[in-house]
Amino acid sequence: MNSVIRDKLPTLSETQGNKATRLQEALRYDMDLPLCQTFYPLGYPVEVKTNDPNVLTAATESFGHRGPSRDCIPLRVHVGISGDDSAAHLPEPTRREYNHLYSLVADVHNQALLDLKTCTSFAWLNQSALKSRLYFRYNFLEKMVYLQLGASLVTDIHAACVGRHGKGLLLCGDSGAGKSTLAYACARAGWTYTSDDTSYLINDSSIPRVIGHSHRVRFRPAAKELFPELADCQITPRMEGKPSIEVSIEQLPVLHASAEADIHSVIYLSRLPSSQANLVSLPAGTATERMQSELFSAGEIRVKHEQVLEVFSKVPTYELQYSDLDDAILQLDRLARTMAP
Repeated sequence: MNSVIRDKLPTLSETQGNKATRLQEALRYDMDLPLCQTFYPLGYPVEVKTNDPNVLTAATESFGHRGPSRDCIPLRVHVGISGDDSAAHLPEPTRREYNHLYSLVADVHNQALLDLKTCTSFAWLNQSALKSRLYFRYNFLEKMVYLQLGASLVTDIHAACVGRHGKGLLLCGDSGAGKSTLAYACARAGWTYTSDDTSYLINDSSIPRVIGHSHRVRFRPAAKELFPELADCQITPRMEGKPSIEVSIEQLPVLHASAEADIHSVIYLSRLPSSQANLVSLPAGTATERMQSELFSAGEIRVKHEQVLEVFSKVPTYELQYSDLDDAILQLDRLARTMAP
């Protein structure tokens, strides 16, 4: 009887083999990603590979507005979704960077790893991350795509962009300076709209040329008090936990929008209470110096971005002191009329 029982028990080698198999499976190193679709964020080709169609739906919401405008080897983003659901509400991912290695970690089941030198990335997520497509888009998908684009093809700048009389103006400044609000107010007044608070400088352009998210505008909730057309718009969470209102440009009274613009001037906004609109010329090189100090990249990639930003060293740069939007627009219009072609 005992010998029969012993025959049914697993041997030591079988036990070790089963444990090794479980460890290998836990790594999810061979996750099958049969679904693939190419998107064109900023006009560059990016292949998204996944095992869940909801990922492609989210990618269409983020990038489906744009078609191809540049010919280059596609970047690739891999997103594997498991069936379990570990958390009702995921936190904003913690971000860490060491030279060209970058990680996004929400919890033990939801994280992404990127090698920005080789532009290789993979996100291991579960259904918790897909419960809200906005959460997934802002905190994982868009972050992974724009980090790779920023490591290889563009340099992101914390600035809005508008155009007037064929001249592109970058609106820069600290958070809360009014970049998105002033950019939209300009667009509402007939200017050409390119971006609200992030513009992407094309690295290999001989003159400063930026790409923007001209298909939408994101506002702070306080913008509802300035623009009546936003009254019924819902407030949604966005990256870095800031509440915002995101509206398609097609739903707004904007006549002119362009995804790209050549930059003829850089304007740093200084919004002051009861201040009459006034433009003050800043020393040459100010824009390059400030933009370099605001870079989020590190290591070799940061060195490359600092070199790329030298293209702004001779671009006329000003500080706009203002409180009233209409007065600010008038000052910028006068500036655009006087700038050389």
